[in-house]
Amino acid sequence: MSVKPVKAISIIGLMPELHKVIQFCGKSRVFQPDDAMSFYSNTRNFVPLNEKNPYSAPLQSLRSAADMAGFELNFTGLKDFDAEADEVVEYVEFLIQKIEKMVNNRLRCKQERESCMRKIEQVGHFTGSGLDFTEINKCRYIVPTFGRLPKESMDKISRLDNPYVLFFPCTNDETHYWGAYFAPIEKCHEVDRIFSSLYFERMDVPDISGTPEECIETLKKQLSGLEAESESLEKKISDFWNKEKDKCMKYYTKLEELYTFHAIRRYVYKYHKSFILTGWIPADKEKYFTENLDKISSVEYSISDGKEELKNSPPVILKNPPFIRLYEFYVNMYGLPNYNEVDPTAIVALTYTLFFGIMFGDMGQGFVVALVGFLMWKLKKMEIGRILVPCGISGMIFGFLYGSVFGFEHVLDPVHHALFGTEGKLMEVMESETINMIIYGSVALGIVTIMISMILNLISSLRRRDYENAFFGPNSISGFVFYASLVGGLICTMFLGIPIMNPIYITGLIIIPLILMFMREPLGRLCSGKKKWQPEKWGEYCTQSFFELFEMCLSYVTNTMSFLRVGAYILVHAGMMMVVFTLAEMVGGAVGYTIVVIIGNGVVMALEALLVAIQVLRLDYYEIFSRFYIGEGRQFNPIRARRTENNK
Repeated sequence: MSVKPVKAISIIGLMPELHKVIQFCGKSRVFQPDDAMSFYSNTRNFVPLNEKNPYSAPLQSLRSAADMAGFELNFTGLKDFDAEADEVVEYVEFLIQKIEKMVNNRLRCKQERESCMRKIEQVGHFTGSGLDFTEINKCRYIVPTFGRLPKESMDKISRLDNPYVLFFPCTNDETHYWGAYFAPIEKCHEVDRIFSSLYFERMDVPDISGTPEECIETLKKQLSGLEAESESLEKKISDFWNKEKDKCMKYYTKLEELYTFHAIRRYVYKYHKSFILTGWIPADKEKYFTENLDKISSVEYSISDGKEELKNSPPVILKNPPFIRLYEFYVNMYGLPNYNEVDPTAIVALTYTLFFGIMFGDMGQGFVVALVGFLMWKLKKMEIGRILVPCGISGMIFGFLYGSVFGFEHVLDPVHHALFGTEGKLMEVMESETINMIIYGSVALGIVTIMISMILNLISSLRRRDYENAFFGPNSISGFVFYASLVGGLICTMFLGIPIMNPIYITGLIIIPLILMFMREPLGRLCSGKKKWQPEKWGEYCTQSFFELFEMCLSYVTNTMSFLRVGAYILVHAGMMMVVFTLAEMVGGAVGYTIVVIIGNGVVMALEALLVAIQVLRLDYYEIFSRFYIGEGRQFNPIRARRTENNK
């Protein structure tokens, strides 16, 4: 439940050893390169390599060729496989040529088949017409034009006073006549213009001979040959892939590795005859990393702790147990913690699961939510699905306490009677006394959560050496004392009858913290040792601080009241299910009643699960994170070739 420590490492060596260093850094899978320029003050003689990655083009070409052929490229293990880079590129280029040749042949065959089928379709419109394309093609002074004409245009042709506008129909469908018109060469443009105005659609008749029936027979034979050729090509491609698949996967994985490792060179700088490479490694991998670097001659290195390199923004590795790790999804959405910041994942895991269960308290519906979440993860690998499983279980637990199963509020009465000795169920949500308890409990839950957030802010601020926010901010020690004293005083006075709100209490625990928060900026500068700690204009500062303090006091109230939504959703759930059962009773009949209850449960589950998930996330982000969390860290992304975890 913390940020795993990392260390910065700077590697210096002679240029001939660079390849060995890069190979080790890549294969270690724990090295994240960084810009060396930010780690050194004097970088005048640093020269970037600026080399083009030679493996980019063959890798992209291989992916494109495999995609066109329908081959799936997967990573595989490279145990006992250590081909040289030249050998890898040579084989990949051979593979690309073979695949492209076969794919091009397949594409050509496909295009010829489609062309042949189009010709059959086109010529088929002229069967039974008695036309002979051989004789038609011999015409020297008359131009034939084939196509189709709307049926309503046929009547218009008969009314045209033009001896050259003649249409000879062959076949027809519901809307068009298929046929041809013939025009003398000198009248072609005029006749074409007339037929165009009649919405004639020209059709390019293939260069064929004989009657339409003879043409179709010839084309069908040609199509049959092309289909046989297509099957032969498909078999040839399949046989080739079955033969080369395993070898291809190894070379593809190796090429991906070469490409990825070469990318490290973008971070390398030359310094005379030497190179400089800087990056980050996990602290627990230091011994393994340095022992392997020691095996490379002429290489020296220096290591510093991440806490000493905060100006270079050390990358973040979250270290959480399996259950809490599920909620890293929400933390990543907001932003990773800085290296010296408290990891909020455990807080999210606790509050999100707890609040969701309280607000979505139904044993039956909670089970459905958990089941749906499990299926979302298993079938679709959706991160939110894994989170819904514990949330659904939490809903089942609170649903059991509420005595609610799919909205039936008294199914568990015998169980509660046996376990808790109650006459009915343990908690009747809609009773006035219970409603008051829910409201007070929601406010109390908010107060505790806000106070915990203030403590976390104190820890994070001290780690960052931000003394202003640690001691004098609204979520600092001063804010904690003010808020806790005010809440404690009101509870003791209004509910417990203990009059502790005396002048000493008010002055020491409420007024003084307010004054400290009012003077937060100058006091913070004093604690940080700054010489210019006073504001330039006290009048302007006091006016601004007064309104900020007023807004802060209002925010304490509004943020606390914001947690009323936790209790409100308990009542909303019970109210929505009451509506469902009221509608079911109005429909009447066993079948109608059952259908309405099932549909109602589905609607309530979908609607309420969505709303509760959003509202709980809002509480985490705006009421908790805003008090102590910055979330401007960057993720630790070590250089590694993309492959499955079992191929490490």
